Amino acid sequence: MQLGDSPQLRKQRGAFFTPYPIAEYLAEWALRGATNGGVVLDPTCGEGVFLLAAANRLAAHERTGHLIGIDVHQPSLDETADLLGDAGGSKVELLEGDFFNEARPDQLGARLPYVDAVIGNPPFVRYQEHRGDARKRAASAAFAQGVRLSGLASSWAALLVHSSAFLKPDGRIAMVLPAELLSVGYAEPIRRWLRSRFQAVHLVLFEELQFVDAEEQVVLLIARGTGGCNAFSLHHVRGAADLSDRHVFDADAFAPQATGKWTELLVQEDARGLLRTVLETKFEPLSAVARSELGTVTGGNSFFTMNEDTRLKYSLKEERDVIRTVPPGTRHVKGVTFTMAQWEQLRDQGDRVWLLYPKSDKKSAGLARYVDFGEANEVDKAYKCTIREPWWRPPVVSPPDMFFTYMSHVSPRLVRNEADVTFLNSMHGVRLLTNPSAELADMYSILTLNTVTRLGAEIFGRSYGGGILKMEPTEAAQLPVPRRKYLDAAWAKLKKSRSRINSLIQEGAWDEATDLVDDVLLRQVSGVSNKDLAILSVALKRTRLRRQRRSGDGKQG
Repeated sequence: MQLGDSPQLRKQRGAFFTPYPIAEYLAEWALRGATNGGVVLDPTCGEGVFLLAAANRLAAHERTGHLIGIDVHQPSLDETADLLGDAGGSKVELLEGDFFNEARPDQLGARLPYVDAVIGNPPFVRYQEHRGDARKRAASAAFAQGVRLSGLASSWAALLVHSSAFLKPDGRIAMVLPAELLSVGYAEPIRRWLRSRFQAVHLVLFEELQFVDAEEQVVLLIARGTGGCNAFSLHHVRGAADLSDRHVFDADAFAPQATGKWTELLVQEDARGLLRTVLETKFEPLSAVARSELGTVTGGNSFFTMNEDTRLKYSLKEERDVIRTVPPGTRHVKGVTFTMAQWEQLRDQGDRVWLLYPKSDKKSAGLARYVDFGEANEVDKAYKCTIREPWWRPPVVSPPDMFFTYMSHVSPRLVRNEADVTFLNSMHGVRLLTNPSAELADMYSILTLNTVTRLGAEIFGRSYGGGILKMEPTEAAQLPVPRRKYLDAAWAKLKKSRSRINSLIQEGAWDEATDLVDDVLLRQVSGVSNKDLAILSVALKRTRLRRQRRSGDGKQG
């Protein structure tokens, strides 16, 4: 480690150094082609692993080239110079500075030429840290290439676009990118741009984490030429060690949609086509039958939610001052139904089952004392409290038909709200659109435990550090649920097993519960063959394990 550097400082500037087998693989591809002159640019070269791989590749073929590296961190450039040595005779040019300040080769004052290849691992700096003048320069550079990025975009997105401006017409780009390229909304302009910018695009997806000091899954982007393309080539590998065995003819073809996520790429080709067929014929999105919504945002849960002792201490009355709620978080909702008996148990054991919601502006003596307590602790200074009047009455959401546990280590759940209580923003609410009933809520909560719905959650949701799967309301709306005729037919057979399935989920026996539902809903009712169900089940296992490996232990949680 260099003097004045540390894992924390590297993380701050988004520098996660690439394993050599990955750099070697990308450099080998980037330097192919009869017209390739060996002019290589790494716009954020870090400690030089990509330039070293390029130098070694050129030397192995008795060629010399021109290796250009740029980085904001001079000690990294110094280490790169030491690492490269004589670079096998290739010219080496290392420049300190921000790549977004570099003029394109077609602009006055440009100090960089057009290059045969761009290789590298752009810094992954999230929008919270990527701000100020640096963000403005990045956004302007991307916009100059016709790509308008949102304020939520991380730094890698603009750098990828700006890098392409330095390529020769038949040039190649080979980069390590965060896998959120496939899923996040801010990357939508990048996904559209890739289709229109390059003649050929390859994506390499890993099943395992490749960076020991980062929780991000990565994807390798390999693209060349200009003019646009209709389909991409996909390569699924377990890890970097498998790259050398991957042949170009082993790729799967994928024609991405004009808009939307590319997360179905995480599913192998055999399962991808099968899943599409099943979704189109047997399932429909949750939005077709229900509306998902956010829970109450209080501005201070520790004040606005309270246990029974606090309610009694301040003489706060139900319906006049407080209403019943699920306590903050989701650990209190363990199965597929939340009952009044469960609510009462939580109340008796001291959980925060009451939500402050005075019906009148006229305060009782007890409420006045509680409000004074809140002001003494500056709860009223929280942002959400300052923008409403009175500050002590949050905008409570009425009890939904079901809760949706939108953050999960395993899979999200639909949970029937049998207790008829409100909820906070640690869960979503789901309201049935037509003829809502307790039985219909039961049907969806049980029958969405099938393999297709769970695999859909992996595709339409997004993966976060620690192996968490998260689905915002717009993503929850895409959750595939059985069409009504299959729902009714399966429920007639499974209704008697409701308690058994609920117990299995409470015990964490997800796969056993899913097997019971699959046997009835998918095999018996929907006609999915054993072979096809096995393919879908393997796809679910693989996508789930890929996500859970982000936590470093692969535990289901």
